[in-house]
Amino acid sequence: MARANPKKTPQALGATPTEDWATTTEQQVLDHALKLVPHQGWTWRMAKLAGKAVGLSEGETELLLPQGPADLAALLSRRHDAKALEALGALDVAALKIRERIARGVAARIDAAMANEAAVRRLNGWFTLPQNMGLGGRLAWETADKVWRWAGDTATDENHYSKRVLLAGILSGAQAIRLSSGPEAAKVFTDRRIENVMAFEKWKATTSFRPQEMAAKFAESLGRMRFGS
Repeated sequence: MARANPKKTPQALGATPTEDWATTTEQQVLDHALKLVPHQGWTWRMAKLAGKAVGLSEGETELLLPQGPADLAALLSRRHDAKALEALGALDVAALKIRERIARGVAARIDAAMANEAAVRRLNGWFTLPQNMGLGGRLAWETADKVWRWAGDTATDENHYSKRVLLAGILSGAQAIRLSSGPEAAKVFTDRRIENVMAFEKWKATTSFRPQEMAAKFAESLGRMRFGS
């Protein structure tokens, strides 16, 4: 997979000075938000205080981050994605079996998130609120897509979607277990759920597979990932 040259500046990649400023400032606001969120939670007040810390007025913060805490949550998720992919870049992916690739991808993503453990704990709770569940699901899908692409997935049929749905469930469940029970429990959960996915893929290859059956199996698999066998 081709990678952008990390030494290229946003301007060299076609970004305007305004886009460059916005990208840099967003990250600066996020850095301050991570210090505030353990006590303030993922709130508009937290976002405005973080903006103030980098010299922005409330109006400027709202212009830069129109969705406030939701924008910061997305920025943090994508930062963790980037750090995970950076760590995974040191591996010889071709030498790993597919289940090993996915296990390494899950572990790297969770390790990246644990660098901001206190903020992630608050974020997990924030994502359980009805108005935030959609964003949480989209970001989990985005992370799963990046891990699968790193792992070499090129599927374009229904497998493209089933793999990402299942991996998003593994990532979410493993991170919750890491926070509550520690790394070893998260690893056991991940390995067990990957076995579920492998069994699911084998089942698809040996049976007449219809879309309505896929939906039912998705629900069953996600339920096991969330609540256990």
